[in-house]
Amino acid sequence: MKKVALSKVREKFWKYVVAFEKATWSQPFQVLIESSISLPPPDELDDSQLTSKLSEVVNALSLLRVYLYHTDHLSDRELYAQLWSDSLREETVLQPDNADFACDIDLIGSGSEEDIDIYLKYYADEEERTRWAKEWPGEPMPDRKQLPFDRDRYLPHISFQEEFSVN
Repeated sequence: MKKVALSKVREKFWKYVVAFEKATWSQPFQVLIESSISLPPPDELDDSQLTSKLSEVVNALSLLRVYLYHTDHLSDRELYAQLWSDSLREETVLQPDNADFACDIDLIGSGSEEDIDIYLKYYADEEERTRWAKEWPGEPMPDRKQLPFDRDRYLPHISFQEEFSVN
C-alpha cells in the first residue's frame, strides 16, 4: 500500500474513533419509536401483521445503518420477538449520517454455548465444523441441519467495499 493511502486510512480510522467516542449511546428500540415506527409486542400481531412489521423494522434499521445477520434459523415471529424483547433494547452507538459507520446485530454473536451450537448446526460449512472439532475435541458436534428460512440474503447490508473504502 502506498504511503499516502496508508496515511488516509490512518486519518480515517482516527476520525472514526473520535466520532465514536463523542457519540451518544441509545437504544435502537427508542430511536425507532421516536421516528414514528410503532413496535407492538409480538403477541399482539397476527402472522401477516408481524411479517409486515418485521419488514418495516428491518428497513427502518437500515436507514439507521443497523444491519441484521444470522437470522435464517428464526421464524419471522421468533426474530421479531428477539428484536423486540432484547436486541433493539441494547444500548449502542448509532450514526446514521456517517457513511463510514454501521452497527451490526448478529443474532448468534454473543459467544454463548447456545449461539455456538446454532452456528455449528446451521451456518458453519464442513471445513469450519472439522476445524472446530479438532480445536475442541470431546465437545459434542451438533448434527448439521438445513436452515429453515431464507431471509439473510435479502436483508439490507453494507458491502465490504463500502465499509472500508478510503474516499
